[in-house]
Amino acid sequence: MPETSEAEESGRTAPGPPAPSPSAFPAPGGAAVNGGGLRELTSLQVLRTLDTGPRGLTDGDAAERLARFGENTLPARRAVSWPGRFLRSLRDPFTAVLLCLGLVSAAVAAWGTACVITVLVVVSCVLRSAGEHRADRSMAGLRDLVATTATVLRRADGKAAPVAREIPVDELVPGDVVRLGPGDLVPADVRLLRANNLSVNQAALTGESAPVVKHPVDAPNRPGGRPTGGAPTDNALTGHGHEPTHDGSTRNGPTGNGHGPAGNGNGPTGHVPTGGGATGGEAPESGPFDAPQLCFQGSSVMAGSGTAVVVATGVHTRFAAAHDSVHPRGPSAFDRSVHGISWILIRFMLLTPPLVLMANAALRGRGLETLPFAVAVAVGLTPEMLPVIVTTCLARGASLLARVHGVIVRRLPALHDLGAVDVLCLDKTGTLTQDRPVVVRALDADGRDDPEVLHWAAVNAWWTLQLADLPVPDALDEAILDADDALGEAILVAHDASDACGTADAADTADTADTADGDDGDDASGHDVPGRDRADVVGHGRGAAVPFDYDGIAAVPFDPARRLSTAVVRTPGRLGVHTLVVKGAVENVLERCALDDAERQRLLALAADRADDGLRLLAVATAERPARQRAYTPADERGLTFTGFVALREELVPSAAGALRVLADRGVTVKVLTGDHPGTVARACRDLGLDPGEVCTVDGIDRLTDRELAELADRTTVFARCTPEHKARIVTTLRAAGHTTGFLGDGVNDLPALHAADVGICPRDAVDVARESAGVVLAGHGKDLTAIDHAIAEGRRSSVTIATYLRITLSSNLGNVIAMLAAGLLLPFLPMLPAQALVQNLCFDAAQLTFSYDRVAPAALRRPTMLRPRDFLRFITAFGALNAVADLATFAVLALALRGPGGTDDEALFHSGWFTENLLTQALVMVLLRTGRRTAEAPGASGARGVFGIRGISPVGRAAAALAVTGLLLPLSPLGPPLGMTALPSVYYLLLVVVLGLYAVALAVARRRHENRGARA
Repeated sequence: MPETSEAEESGRTAPGPPAPSPSAFPAPGGAAVNGGGLRELTSLQVLRTLDTGPRGLTDGDAAERLARFGENTLPARRAVSWPGRFLRSLRDPFTAVLLCLGLVSAAVAAWGTACVITVLVVVSCVLRSAGEHRADRSMAGLRDLVATTATVLRRADGKAAPVAREIPVDELVPGDVVRLGPGDLVPADVRLLRANNLSVNQAALTGESAPVVKHPVDAPNRPGGRPTGGAPTDNALTGHGHEPTHDGSTRNGPTGNGHGPAGNGNGPTGHVPTGGGATGGEAPESGPFDAPQLCFQGSSVMAGSGTAVVVATGVHTRFAAAHDSVHPRGPSAFDRSVHGISWILIRFMLLTPPLVLMANAALRGRGLETLPFAVAVAVGLTPEMLPVIVTTCLARGASLLARVHGVIVRRLPALHDLGAVDVLCLDKTGTLTQDRPVVVRALDADGRDDPEVLHWAAVNAWWTLQLADLPVPDALDEAILDADDALGEAILVAHDASDACGTADAADTADTADTADGDDGDDASGHDVPGRDRADVVGHGRGAAVPFDYDGIAAVPFDPARRLSTAVVRTPGRLGVHTLVVKGAVENVLERCALDDAERQRLLALAADRADDGLRLLAVATAERPARQRAYTPADERGLTFTGFVALREELVPSAAGALRVLADRGVTVKVLTGDHPGTVARACRDLGLDPGEVCTVDGIDRLTDRELAELADRTTVFARCTPEHKARIVTTLRAAGHTTGFLGDGVNDLPALHAADVGICPRDAVDVARESAGVVLAGHGKDLTAIDHAIAEGRRSSVTIATYLRITLSSNLGNVIAMLAAGLLLPFLPMLPAQALVQNLCFDAAQLTFSYDRVAPAALRRPTMLRPRDFLRFITAFGALNAVADLATFAVLALALRGPGGTDDEALFHSGWFTENLLTQALVMVLLRTGRRTAEAPGASGARGVFGIRGISPVGRAAAALAVTGLLLPLSPLGPPLGMTALPSVYYLLLVVVLGLYAVALAVARRRHENRGARA
């Protein structure tokens, strides 16, 4: 396709208005583009407005504009300093609760408790800051992988010739003339001046996976007309509501209107695009991305080349406008859970000290001297190790994901959110499909499989490529050639197998037939001739040689108006005859075939039926003409003989089907939110084993209330034709309905949904603003669902560990608080000295650290895990009361069995007995309430179990054993007397065994009932 431009004939534009001010330059995020300003201007008018020309800017002009408009970058994301990260970590609700308790402890001179709390807070904040700092360093490495240069025409001065040079993208300014080629990223918002079969992928901006053809438009749009200099607007399949795609194939569109992306196409041998509405209807108003003369930052060149003028840079691009329009992220699932549990703790702690003070004042006549004890009771209720445990679990999980699976967790709480995800929203392209077409079938005019159709399509693809001025194959031609090659190899293998199984006579007969046909695979000496055997075998299977055995005569390349391409070849052995092989959009090929109206309508209906099934169709036709020297033109594409259809679909991601099954087994519901066609995405889902159900297009979503949309979203798997706003609203509605949602996206059009989800996920090659917005980045290649599954599993391990710690700690602490309150009212002395309470807490806290290294049972990973405050409240209330009963039974043993009714006056004995019992019961709770304990152990492995019924290799088992030993030996050690403890008589240990045995049985029964209740729920 020749390069054309009205502006290229002149060097500098004719004198126009004086150099515009910054406000005069159009901002493609603003009125100039959205309001159609640039679209209404010719190329010359745009150049005059920008005070530039097709030869580009001078170095001086560029430097002046760079100083005036700033660099072509988005607003910089300020790096967070270490002190800033540390202070931000202090805002965590759990950490804030501990800080308040530390201040209260210091106020009542409980310096030991205050120091321990301060150390725990510092350790937690340092661990969290270090984890997020490592994630940011990994993100910086990914940013360095992004291309940062562009090819621009610049001149030393006004009289010098323009020189193409590579400059950093951030140095581009409005008025620069840039060159675009295959694989280039569009560096700014630009207006095309020239184009040669240019097609651009705008998926990062629009979500539409099909490349879009772009070409200059040198005259303004007129109502009811079409722009000159560009492609005409073609209607969809008449009467069927289907639209041709960028490749000239036909795929399904919204029934009844058939409108879709305007003018998509690809490559010199590419096949087509269209915009269009249904026949007889009024074309819908198109958005700026549909304008064929405009290309936008964030898109990439798929094929062809072009020259364009920069119309907007930096914060004025649509890329930046999409980023600025994103609303701040709301609280995630982790935030909501943490706040809920924190408020439960705060209520308990605010209630406890006044109760202790009032009870002691009323029953014992004590005053403020019991304030330290009241504070100790409140501190005893608090899980001091919670920030450390949470940070350690999440940091270990994030480190493992980055090291083993290439998943970067940018915010540690996002790992918990992954574990709680029960709905994962994703796009089709790059996740379920590879955005690369693959041939499914080749059909004749009756809809039967016919390899001859594929053969002629391959001939067209091969020779239009070989005879092109710029031989750049597009994805469709590559798919056709690959399929033809695979078919030939299959026939060759089948032929060899037949020869191996046949008799010698059959082989001789075959050789004779080959010789008679003149297609010997051997030379006169009997040696193989490379490249001949395959052609012979394929020729026998399909009646023709491979594409490169023909003689290429000429090619009439694809253009958006005809929406087809033609190769002219000469068949070996047929002198004086040229064969025209035509391939392209179904309706355009059929209208050039020698068919009556009834047959043409039948074939259109057949194509529509296949398109409804999500396939993309190309029509193939041939014609024989007498050989000639005169050049072939589009006028020769008439009187064709229809050959058949080539049906294609996007190639599936090999790992997607297995990953979808695993996600379903984990209780994660996958919902596909895509800008693609309903039939295409439904076909991909079916091929992967995901039932699409009734595909919902988003046309009517705007009329639904939030409740109606929630009901629709709950029962719908696939939403097609989604805009960014629709994606964000669907995700928000799912969250409001009680789901924890994850969203996988990579483009600017995904930003609103990434912010709306509980956890945003994006691949490493996503646009910068998407990576900065996501909580999780897949550092491997593409949007790998397998990596997401690993991340979800690791998130659930961390969440299960945190939940286990909370249940065990809070239930034990609540039991101790109830027992302390009862003992404080019944005894004439404090039931536990502050130093003893501090040592007990330190021992229990040290043992609880091992929860971060515990193995989680596989059964615990099969459903989403979330910290639900109400569930925790029920659990800790039930098991805390059970723990308090065990403590009170111990009080009875100490009071009655050892010293008689008045024996409670022995403070040291009472303190020692309760200290020992406390650590032993906490060790029992660690073992018996550990999540998945029974499931994690293999049946019959009891002989290999270590202390407390678990394997010796279990970190929690070893910690529980150490805790029990500490409780038994510390009162007997030299440290006992300084802490106010003494040795206990032997009979106490015998009675304590009875109490602990009954407590263990009660724990097991209560746990079984709790698990059964949870299973029924």
